[in-house]
Amino acid sequence: MLFSKWQGLGNDFVIVNGFQENIPDYCSAAKEICDRHFGVGADGLVIIGPSSTADFRMRIFNSDGSEAEMCGNVTRCVMRYVYESALTDKTSVSLETMAGLIRPELLFSDGAVIGARVDMGIPRLKLSEIPLTGSFAEPAVNVPLEIGSQTVYGTAVSMGNPHFVTFVDDVAAVDLAEIGPKIETSRYFPRKTNVEFVQVLNRQELRMRVWERGAGITLACGTGACATLVAAVLNNKTDRKAEVHLPGGNLFVEWGENEHLYISGPATEVFRGEFLLHL
Repeated sequence: MLFSKWQGLGNDFVIVNGFQENIPDYCSAAKEICDRHFGVGADGLVIIGPSSTADFRMRIFNSDGSEAEMCGNVTRCVMRYVYESALTDKTSVSLETMAGLIRPELLFSDGAVIGARVDMGIPRLKLSEIPLTGSFAEPAVNVPLEIGSQTVYGTAVSMGNPHFVTFVDDVAAVDLAEIGPKIETSRYFPRKTNVEFVQVLNRQELRMRVWERGAGITLACGTGACATLVAAVLNNKTDRKAEVHLPGGNLFVEWGENEHLYISGPATEVFRGEFLLHL
């Protein structure tokens, strides 16, 4: 199976041309390919294929084999991938995802591609859309969750996939490996959740760490950065434009007047190769 390895701020993916490659079991393939010791190593496997409603269909499988609705970092990578692999000559395309249609566009500097900007759509704040169970007001802003013996306060947002955003004084002090999976799999989230811990630096800057549903600690999360800005605005902590500092680098996020979220950032091909599946 031919593949291309990409990363967006250290959030890395194996991208496969589904027009040419036939994978019998995406879930099993993702586990095998994403293994960092016995496979290529990645946060997810991405299949690009035909769509009846968009230019392409994008399917994302986490390293644990579960399918994700959407991912902002991989969307930027996919935009560059389809353009530089000559699957399209468009500099902006539509992608069919489990979260709906997503529209990325290339960013240029002196005629060279430097990254991509993605229209991530409108955030979803209804409990049923996230989904979040419990007797919380809508939107669920700074609500308490009983996580084991702890009470964790946070804001629930869906960007087509669920997020729970908690603001802290020092994000580096959070034991993310310990608390992340507990929130991810808590009874409040029937489809599990991504977990963000966020430190407010000022009205235009945030520092974020993320525990991704199905992948664990990653260096960046585009949908998480969007959910973080939404949560920050709802909690009156930032303006509607901010730079989000992640372990893998920075994303610029804007919550537009049309209520759409936009992220801009890099996307880089790391290498290409052929992987021998053992399914």
